[in-house]
This record gives sequence, structure tokens and C-alpha cells, in this order.
Amino acid sequence: MAPITYFAKRFIAGEALPEALKVIRKLNRIGFFTTFDHLGESVTNKDQALNATDMYLKMLNALDKMSLDKNISVKLSQIGIDIDLDFCEENLRKILIKAGKIDAFVRIDMEGSDYTTRTLDMIRKLHKDHKNIGAVLQAMLIRTHEDVLNMLDKNISMRLCKGAYKEPADIALQKTNEIRNQYISLAKSLLLSGIYHGIATHDEAIIKTIQQFSKEHMISKDNFEFQMLMGMQRRLAKKLIAEGYRVRIYVPFGSHWLPYMLRRLRERKENVWFIVKHLFER
Repeated sequence: MAPITYFAKRFIAGEALPEALKVIRKLNRIGFFTTFDHLGESVTNKDQALNATDMYLKMLNALDKMSLDKNISVKLSQIGIDIDLDFCEENLRKILIKAGKIDAFVRIDMEGSDYTTRTLDMIRKLHKDHKNIGAVLQAMLIRTHEDVLNMLDKNISMRLCKGAYKEPADIALQKTNEIRNQYISLAKSLLLSGIYHGIATHDEAIIKTIQQFSKEHMISKDNFEFQMLMGMQRRLAKKLIAEGYRVRIYVPFGSHWLPYMLRRLRERKENVWFIVKHLFER
């Protein structure tokens, strides 16, 4: 892979683990919570999946040793779900067992709609033995209302995002205002559930709505968190911390930074403008 460019450094914590840990430490010292992600997905052989699993174990060890926020995000396609379902489950259990020993949390990232059912099924299955696992749901998908109810019934923590993947109209909302309205409706359900969830958005209109809703329903600022991607909405993130809200930053690192950046730029046209808009924000 090519070296990380100046443009990408705003959004990627580096290629190597030591470099990325410095970014985590800096963010934690400022007052941000973090979730640590090793870039890479759609693994095609078992050696690659095992290597990815080992990297997550190393990440957990390093976070624990350095007394940093012990929270990671994992993509199932990175640890073998496209190779063999049982093999992927075995790898994920290794990560969850290690995380459980050091009181860490594992968030399972959501990928394209082809993965939604398989991902949620595995989360539900493993949550029975590992309460330190959480899900990600995409507000743009029509099915997500039902998925939210199902996850809440199982007391599973969720990260709610709009969804970065380009999906067809028969399974996903296409208009920005429709996605925003569905996001807000789902977020309100999460906030009223009594379970700790992540409201993952850079949309200031949504954030203001959530702030007002939580005040009206006397929901403590400690009972949920806002989540943002590294490099996005820096001023707003700091403002939220100053106001007493909990803010978690998604921190990706690794040599596969270019596919990560290109995917975000390619899959939805609005991502291009959004990233450029925040490129020079301090």
C-alpha cells in the first residue's frame, strides 16, 4: 500500500499500531472516548482472517497496557464471515474472550446489506455468553425499525448511523430528509430504552434534536454518547464535550487506508463534499 497522504492523515491514525496508539492517547487525554478499528475487509483466505484476529488481540493488549479506552470496532468480513461462518465465530469469540478479561467492549461494524442478517444473527448468538458485544444499525435501511426492536428485546447496545453504503430503493431510503427523519425516530427509541447506545452522526440538526429530546425526557448525558469519525466535525465534538456530553471518536488505522477512503468517497456522492468541507477545520 502507498504511504498515507497528507489528505488522509486527518482521517486515518496511521499505518502501524504504535503510531495509532499515540492518536488514541491524545484523544483520550482531551476527553474523548475512542473506538479503535484496524482497516481491512472482505478477507478471502483463512490466513488473512487469522492475522486480522491476532491484530485485534494485540490492539486490546496495547490498550490495556497503556490504560487507554478499551473499545474496538470489528468487521466480520475481516475475520472470515465470507470464508466460513463457524470459522468467523471462532475468531470473534477469541476477541470477545480477551476483551472480557480486560473489561473491554467490542462493537461489530455493519457492512453492506448483504451482511446485515448474518451480522445481527451472530451478535445475538454471541451476546448470550458475551455481554461486551454491541451492534451497529443503519437508519437508511427500511428493515432497521424491526432490527432495533429485536436488539432492544435482547438488551444489546447499538450504534445508530445513517449508513454509508449505496443501497437500492427497494431496501433503503434514498432521500436525505427521509433518512434524517427515520434516524431521529430510531434514536428516540434508543434513548428511551434505558440501554446505553451510541448516536453516531455528524448532522448538526440531528444532534440538536437529540439534545432537546434528552432534556425534555430528563435523560442523563451519561446514559448515551455521540459518536463521530476521526477528523470530522472537530469543533462540534469539542463543544459537545464542553457541554458535558460523552463523545466517542472512531479511530481507524492500517495499511488498507486507501480502500477505506475511496469507499467512503465512492459509495455516496454527499460523502465527497462532507469530507472536503471538514478537511481544513481545526
